[in-house]
Amino acid sequence: MAGPHAPGSDLDIDIGALTASLARDWLRIVLVVLAVTAVAFILASTAQKHYKAETRLLIEERESVFTRPDANGSNSPVLDDQGVTSQVEVISSSDLLKQVASDLGLARLEEFEASGEVSMLGRLLIIAGLRNDPVELPPEERVLKNFREKLTVYRVEGSRVIVVQFSSVDPELAAKVPNAIADAYLALQRKAKAQSDTDATEWLEPEIADLRDKVKEAEGRVADFRGGSDLLMGSNNSALATQQLSELSSELSRVKANRASAEATASAVRNALAAGASIDALPEVLSSPLIQRLRESQVQLRATIADLSSTLLDNHPRIRALRSQLADLDSQIRSEANKVLEGLETEAEAARLRERELIAEVNRLKAESARVGEQEVELRALEREAASQRDLLESYLSRYREAVSRKDRNYLPADARIFSRASVPSEPYFPKVVPITGAAFAASLLVMVVFTLMRELFSGRAMRPADRAAAEPVRQVVMPTHAENEADEDVAPVPVAATVASDPEPERPVAVPVFTKGQVSIQDAAERLIARGASRAVFVSPEGDEGAAAAVMVAREVADAGLRTLLLDLTSTGAASGPMLDGAKLPGITDLLCSKAQFTDVIHPDLYSDCHVIPVGNSDPARAMRAVDRLPIIMESLTTAYDMVIVECGPADGASIKRLVSGASEVVISVIEEDDAAVSATEDELKSVGFEKAFLVTPIGYEPPHAPLPDERSAA
Repeated sequence: MAGPHAPGSDLDIDIGALTASLARDWLRIVLVVLAVTAVAFILASTAQKHYKAETRLLIEERESVFTRPDANGSNSPVLDDQGVTSQVEVISSSDLLKQVASDLGLARLEEFEASGEVSMLGRLLIIAGLRNDPVELPPEERVLKNFREKLTVYRVEGSRVIVVQFSSVDPELAAKVPNAIADAYLALQRKAKAQSDTDATEWLEPEIADLRDKVKEAEGRVADFRGGSDLLMGSNNSALATQQLSELSSELSRVKANRASAEATASAVRNALAAGASIDALPEVLSSPLIQRLRESQVQLRATIADLSSTLLDNHPRIRALRSQLADLDSQIRSEANKVLEGLETEAEAARLRERELIAEVNRLKAESARVGEQEVELRALEREAASQRDLLESYLSRYREAVSRKDRNYLPADARIFSRASVPSEPYFPKVVPITGAAFAASLLVMVVFTLMRELFSGRAMRPADRAAAEPVRQVVMPTHAENEADEDVAPVPVAATVASDPEPERPVAVPVFTKGQVSIQDAAERLIARGASRAVFVSPEGDEGAAAAVMVAREVADAGLRTLLLDLTSTGAASGPMLDGAKLPGITDLLCSKAQFTDVIHPDLYSDCHVIPVGNSDPARAMRAVDRLPIIMESLTTAYDMVIVECGPADGASIKRLVSGASEVVISVIEEDDAAVSATEDELKSVGFEKAFLVTPIGYEPPHAPLPDERSAA
């Protein structure tokens, strides 16, 4: 069982002694702090003053909607993050800085070390190798190097504002340089636009001349093709053949309708005449003027006959004469109806002839329209080529006129503006006497305090022995075994809860149960296994899953004692490995027996101790039992790798655990209720098959040991 280390060598830090060392050395701390603060104040007061000024530029499009060359184009400058960052690089470029340095005559100032002369202190630093000799660089490079050291150009985060800062010992120069850089940058922008316009005009002039020739050639090809192909255009800008075909198609439809109407009318008249039916219902017959007059005469004769029939007999000559006239009128009407029929047939035949003529003409125009369509395709291709060349020429002419007008009018707005010019600073930014002095005071005070504490700590005066009472191990008093109780029957077993410690101060008692059947506690079982040098401990739990807790507790006790311990769960329900792995379904012994996993896959760490666990696994138990002959080999491998292998078998019998017992092995029976008949039966059965040294262990009354640190895992 694990226990704390011997207290004889433990030491604690005496906070009181550390605090006393600060009070003891206060004078030295104060003197050093004041000295450092005074030196810092003197250096800050006598140091050369440096002034800083800044100019701010806003990167934006300066074109208006009235002067923009192409309102529908995308001539606006790049204003994204990369574009603004690129402008920062342009401002800090060597060419622009050299131009500003030349315009301001910075090479004549000692501040920029153009002459290469340095002070005595600088010469000493050069000799010591702490500074480069400025003479090694050309004068122009020396000026540029010092210029860059004093210049800061950056972009304000999340905006299109660029800040140009410059520091100098001369406040007027500190304000003049960033303004000069901003002006030079704007001039560079305008020069770049002027160069762009010049390049555009020089490139557009020959291009426009070539395009004029190409447009003429393309339009000439269109005219030549139109004249050679005899493509005549109609009123609606379509080919004449196509327009005629459309008109003839409409005429053909009308003629077909007239022919069908004439044929239908003639057939109706013919059928009526052939059947001897009345022709009064035929509108074509009744529409004849002659037939209308004959009908009128017929009506008059019938009226006369009707009048005379009232006074004369039917055989009267007058009546007979009138009836003869009436018969003649009927014959004339039918004769006229036949003439009408002949007219209708003649009209239908004429319509048929017209229809055939129109069909022939339509067929001819179809062939002509197909030929014209093929030629129109080629004509449109030529027209598109001419139109594209014409549009490109017009576009180039427009751009050329815009570039020339900007060049002549000298309108070149830069895509940036200065919205904050640098002014002459009135106060230096370096040195700040008060902040430097305060920082020196705080830093020196902190260093002296830390130095004093560390010196006191390493000298050993601030160390004291640790409290031995809290670290002393506790030894439990265990009741006599079952054999000792049988030797003295007059003494009733009573519970004892007492602890004995090497320190006189009493410890909190730990309850120990009464052992009437000779079972031992978890701690005693772990000590017995360690003392006997057991490499295997086979636990049998006659009372089921509740008894598996004893194997888990013993395994953790052995692991806490510093032995490499592994618990193998052979129960059917995973009662032993479940609490150690929080019930997770992980690969285990069944997967190893079924060759679905390797040793590294089935061994898992206990969540609450240093013990390792092999759970039941996820494979089919029946399939795993077919490979049970491999179990002794697995046990030998585990015994080689671990100091102790604890196997929980559940309610197993002696024959089942024989293959698990080999070499230095111990058989342990878990007990929950001492009166349970299954415990006695299992104990007798194991002794009958040769396990006479099997002993009983109970988890009841077990209390995990309390380690000095609060993050112990075995107590969980």
